[in-house]
Amino acid sequence: MSLSSPQTVVPDQTVESTIPRSEYPRPDRDRSARWLTLNGQWDFSADGIAAPITVPFAWESEASGIHRTWLERGEYRRSIVVPEEWAGSSIVVSFGAVHHRATVSLDGSLVGEHVGGYESFEFDITSFITPGVAAEISVVVDAPADKRAIPHGKQRSIPRDDYDGVSFTPTSGIWQSVWLEARGTTYAEGVELRGDSLNGIDVAVTLSSPRGARVTAQVEGSESAVTLDADANGCYRGRIDLQHPRLWSPEQPHLYRVEVSVDDGQGYPDAVVATTGLRRIETRGEQLLLNGRRFSMRGVLDQGYWADTGLTAPSADALRRDIHLARELGYNLVRKHLKFEDPLWLHEADVTGTLVWAEPACPSRFSDEGARAFEAQLPAMVERDGNHPSIVIWGLYNEEWGLDWDIPASPARAEAAARAYDRLRELDATRPIVENSGWSHVKSDLVDWHYYEPDLATWKQAMADMAAGARETFPVRLAPDFVVDKSLYGSAEFPRHGVPIVNSEYGEGFTSLERAWHLRWETQEMRRHDRFAGYIYTEFADVEHEGAGLLAEDRRAKDWGGCIPADVNAETVLILDLVPLRAGADIEPPAEEFTLDVHVSHHGDADVRGAFHAAWLPFGAPVSDVPAAQAISDALIVTPFEVSDAVRITVPPVAEPARLLLWFADESGAVLARSFLDAAEVEPPNRRGARPGEFVGVAQPGVPN
Repeated sequence: MSLSSPQTVVPDQTVESTIPRSEYPRPDRDRSARWLTLNGQWDFSADGIAAPITVPFAWESEASGIHRTWLERGEYRRSIVVPEEWAGSSIVVSFGAVHHRATVSLDGSLVGEHVGGYESFEFDITSFITPGVAAEISVVVDAPADKRAIPHGKQRSIPRDDYDGVSFTPTSGIWQSVWLEARGTTYAEGVELRGDSLNGIDVAVTLSSPRGARVTAQVEGSESAVTLDADANGCYRGRIDLQHPRLWSPEQPHLYRVEVSVDDGQGYPDAVVATTGLRRIETRGEQLLLNGRRFSMRGVLDQGYWADTGLTAPSADALRRDIHLARELGYNLVRKHLKFEDPLWLHEADVTGTLVWAEPACPSRFSDEGARAFEAQLPAMVERDGNHPSIVIWGLYNEEWGLDWDIPASPARAEAAARAYDRLRELDATRPIVENSGWSHVKSDLVDWHYYEPDLATWKQAMADMAAGARETFPVRLAPDFVVDKSLYGSAEFPRHGVPIVNSEYGEGFTSLERAWHLRWETQEMRRHDRFAGYIYTEFADVEHEGAGLLAEDRRAKDWGGCIPADVNAETVLILDLVPLRAGADIEPPAEEFTLDVHVSHHGDADVRGAFHAAWLPFGAPVSDVPAAQAISDALIVTPFEVSDAVRITVPPVAEPARLLLWFADESGAVLARSFLDAAEVEPPNRRGARPGEFVGVAQPGVPN
């Protein structure tokens, strides 16, 4: 049966505005021809509470109507009626995510149980329900306050986690959409699509029933269907060869929709349309390659929290908008931190060509139980999200959370990290994997590091030393008065060369002005060294008490003091040979001619040719408008991934505070890169005793993220 069947059933449009998150939840695995949302009002009872609750918002959230923290158990109930025209079909109830243990019943009969607060899951309820007849569905949820042995990421725990200072309000109960689908009598339970060959799509389908069926796969718009064959394990496999393949890339994110049909000859046939792209991500020596072309990740860390709704986006538009905001800030990649994000967000990343570093939540203390629970998530993560071409990196543990910050001194903890890597590699051989983001690597396809350093001179030297291979450690403040040196490596056997090196957390400053200033100068020092394969800034938006975002919690832009993040994160950027004094006063107003050495870092596919220009602007003037140049350099050609030689440019003196705009433009006058210097008097020592130009703190005082 085609998805364009006239038996389409959708929520009543007259009441849709009253149902939160009423859109179809899985555009990447489309069965929207016959579905019903179960979002909206449910009855809820817990610990003396008997009140309506709004699904899909966690009971801690204001949007749920309950707004209660530290409930450890709650029950949801509502009546459902399956349309009569679904008779003869398989009927499935699907849950986007429920934290942490969900027990589902219909009219008092147990349907099933699921453990795992971030995973999607579903139950076939065909034998429990009669189309056209009302039934009561019950979901009992257990959400322990002590989360230390279960994957919970940034959710706060009692007893508290070691990283409680960067944890947030928990997200408990039903926190992603719930819906019903009508499927074939035998249906595609899992659909795996891989396009890393770049000339076809490899298809693997698992069925709901072991009985024989004819399974076909066809790219929408093509004429021929491929019949899949069952392997020894009953998985149906085949390949769709494409005569004129179109690759998926950030520049041209072409997607293929593949219709998978299942017909067992005994009842209603099944059809689902899954989406993927032709895309290959690989490491080659110390380089990252996308479709055979070198690229550099210019990423931002996103925790996926919203005011009043926690881990659940308040609307589909808000979810999609975050992708576009990240792109407007100049980022080509988003590291979705410690969370399986909503499939709608991942689909928008596919559609827009936004790269994604995806990772599961981790527990907070090491134990055999915690390690098993962490690894148990991985099949669900790959099954749900593995088709997305936007996902180019799989992450696992973060900063040894769940490994007690002790890989180097503990063979058991090191083995747990390596075992998680091996398990994920078994599940998906098409993407690089990071086993322990931040430090202490034992088995990883990338060497990534988290480093927060308030002094820019120290940062500049550290970047040079790391790029040269002269430095393997850096200080990490695990508490306000507890600083340790952390190593990039958790074992002597891990190779010191030949693996891509990326930063996956950095950023500094108490105020938004300071943070934007650090963004400019810290990022340029990483761009100075093309050994680095990329960076990820911390972070996209504020979360509760954590004010490190480029955007506020409601996604409003902050005051960046003239900085344009898209310039900082552009494909082509300027690198200035200068250690600035402080935010708002990079230099003092020069009383004589001012000379500066400038470089270009270009991460495109082809050489660019241009010249440097410079001009003084009024202090605080916007840098988006290009004035007449007061100085122009000779033209130079810049080669991709080779920082240009220094070009010296000299500008006249100024007597008052001013802003020096520098830009690199081609022969047509098009601006290819832009930066600026603020010239102002340096303030005297402040009330905290800092000397001029000395940095005295960080937004989240040294506690890693």
